[in-house]
Amino acid sequence: MSLSCADDHLLVACLCAQWCGVCRDYRNRFEQVRDQVQGRYSKAQFLWIDIEDEADLLYPVDVEDFPTLLLARGPEPRFLGPLTPQVQTLLRMIDTQALNPGAAALDSAELTALVARIRAAYPTSALPAASNNPSNSTELK
Repeated sequence: MSLSCADDHLLVACLCAQWCGVCRDYRNRFEQVRDQVQGRYSKAQFLWIDIEDEADLLYPVDVEDFPTLLLARGPEPRFLGPLTPQVQTLLRMIDTQALNPGAAALDSAELTALVARIRAAYPTSALPAASNNPSNSTELK
């Protein structure tokens, strides 16, 4: 399936919790990856979503392990799951699952709906500036 120009925006969302020390430690590494990826792919949107602040947005998806990553290309979810909080792991996941045109979308209506809700809640043209407070759900610019 080829994506139209309007549908090839990359979504990289870290689903975290303010009380999670691993998530707080991971945030700087997540921002490093954002800088690297946006340097070569300008249509990448990075979000830091607190699962407690945004419980209604995420419902019915349940996040139990941290950090949990959601990757989507356009409307298609490509990956949802926990990952080790390392820069190289996140870069490899983005390259193989989201930027790779041959990577398959996940066949899940629930995850497709989640991607649509997140994109509606955080449109790329009207995003808040990133906060240094990990308790806030924000786009990282």
